[in-house]
Amino acid sequence: MTSHLGLMLLFAFFVSLIFATIAEDTPAEQAKLGARMFGTFMAAAMLLGWVLRLFPL
Repeated sequence: MTSHLGLMLLFAFFVSLIFATIAEDTPAEQAKLGARMFGTFMAAAMLLGWVLRLFPL
């Protein structure tokens, strides 16, 4: 999996997993926060990708 999308998915998953584990105490809260963070990472990356498409280097 060497595509940008695949690497972005892996990065977002592992960062969300670690941050949720550190931030919350119960597994239910960790899962909720982790899912919310993962979704936010993916949405922000997609939105930023569309915005930066307008400004090619």
